Amino acid sequence: MPIYNAPTKDQQFVLHDLLKVSEQDIPGYEDLDRDFTGAVLEESGKVATAVLHPLNVAGDKEGCVLENGVVRTPTGFKAAFEQMKEGGWTAMDCDPDYGGQGLPYVMNCAAQEPFVSANMAFNMYQGLTHGAYSAIHAHGTDAQKQKFLPKMVSCEWTGTMNLTEPHCGTDLGLMRTKAAPQADGSYKISGQKIFISAGDHDMADNIIHLVLAKIEGGPEGIKGVSLFIVPKVMVNDDGSLGEGNAVSVGSLEEKMGIHGNSTCVMNYDGATGYLLGTEHKGMRAMFTMMNEARIGVGLQGYAQAESAYQNAVAYANDRLQGRAVTGAENPDGPADPLMVHPDIRRNLMDQKSFVEGARAFTLWGSNLIDRAHRNGDKDADGLISLLTPVIKGFQTDKGFEYAIAAQQVYGGHGYIEEWGMSQYARDARIAMIYEGANGVQALDLVGRKLAQDGGKHVLAFFEMIKTFIKENDGNEALKADFLDPLKAASKDLQAAGMYFMQNGMKNPNHALAGSYDFMHMLGHVCFGLMWAKMAKAAMEALEGGASDTAFYETKIATGRYYMARQLPATTMHLARINTGADTVMALDAANF
Repeated sequence: MPIYNAPTKDQQFVLHDLLKVSEQDIPGYEDLDRDFTGAVLEESGKVATAVLHPLNVAGDKEGCVLENGVVRTPTGFKAAFEQMKEGGWTAMDCDPDYGGQGLPYVMNCAAQEPFVSANMAFNMYQGLTHGAYSAIHAHGTDAQKQKFLPKMVSCEWTGTMNLTEPHCGTDLGLMRTKAAPQADGSYKISGQKIFISAGDHDMADNIIHLVLAKIEGGPEGIKGVSLFIVPKVMVNDDGSLGEGNAVSVGSLEEKMGIHGNSTCVMNYDGATGYLLGTEHKGMRAMFTMMNEARIGVGLQGYAQAESAYQNAVAYANDRLQGRAVTGAENPDGPADPLMVHPDIRRNLMDQKSFVEGARAFTLWGSNLIDRAHRNGDKDADGLISLLTPVIKGFQTDKGFEYAIAAQQVYGGHGYIEEWGMSQYARDARIAMIYEGANGVQALDLVGRKLAQDGGKHVLAFFEMIKTFIKENDGNEALKADFLDPLKAASKDLQAAGMYFMQNGMKNPNHALAGSYDFMHMLGHVCFGLMWAKMAKAAMEALEGGASDTAFYETKIATGRYYMARQLPATTMHLARINTGADTVMALDAANF
């Protein structure tokens, strides 16, 4: 049976030693002192380990079942969902006007991590609801908010997002789902959507679907797409539930992983829907949900790697195999533990340095979201817009890579289901695909985000790194191991951007062929910045007489590893980018 322990201490380090949340000028942050955040995270960790983690393997094996048009979730899920609702975990950062607690997004993000690590499939039910809540909160009318949000905040009703159709995924302009206007202002929605996570289940009284469709007679392509609120069960004016809507589950998708989440084919047969936002501006409203979801998926990437890593460490310490080349370290036993071998150490250090870097990067990103929303800071909004495809794309690529690496530590046992490691790999795999496949994230980054606002935000990012290096240039403890590698990686990144500027206008393929490498380059540089800042924070804690010296010394050593062994990948990515598109596009389609 796999293990899991919430990394509360490391989360506290990121919130307080790195981000210094309680000292920031963001409304609501003044309440985020160590005692408060510690109490919340300790409790979320307990829920994760005691309630959600025991259901993870069972949910994977049992899966969901479609019976008489209703999806039955795995045994124990419904009772666990009630505990989540009763504990207020679904409402942490939601608007108090609709029953939420009004906490900052960064706190919700931190509290959600253990839930995702413990049971990713289960947590998707409330995660998708939060995204649907956010879209209605941002774009709905007052009447729509009053009607739907209170029950969604409490998760008495859950939510979904319906984009994909059998013939179109990313290219949503090809969608065929139609919306026919009615005399009462509503619409009749007709069409089929696929891959709808949490599309139906037995844990809520109602499900509020957000559905993309084209209003009859509207513009062609993506410019004609609108977004609609389509409840599974109609809601009366007094908030009570009425008749069932013309929404049904066609089938359950049989998937590689996340078996505990009900991924449905949804049929809309003249279902009643209500326009959310403006006609033909559905993508703007849906992107409120999708951008939030992409941060959440980036969190999924490292949260699954965290669980896999914890189990790999335990196995490496327990499993006896071979002898250390420098002499027996377990002389009274038949062999030494795997942990003595340098290649096992390399593998585990790769995982550890990734997970801790990703946690810092994600919480910094959620901090930027708070700054943008609570302070109206347009620069913060622009920066997180730039970094969102990196949080999603880079972290899910690497999260899957390191779930596989953790599995590798087990050798043959990692390939056997009873050890539980394959589930982490199978569950982590979807994060690279949904909410926009990672290739699309890279295209979005290079094709749209770099040039956004005249390139203002990427230039501000480079200036942020330059300023940090300059301010700490006299810190000899940081310089060689952290500042110099960060400076070199940043120069590689700037050189890649210059290549795009000089060659992309002549032939856009030169830029797009290097987009995936650029996304990874930017990811590495962001992690390098996080590690340099974490190392500085850890050094300051030690200088200040911190009692837990082992924790801070370990943090510094892990950072040194990342800077020495992972950050130099920027040089490789730059070399690839500089080759342009010629080798990528060399073959005719018939020759593949």
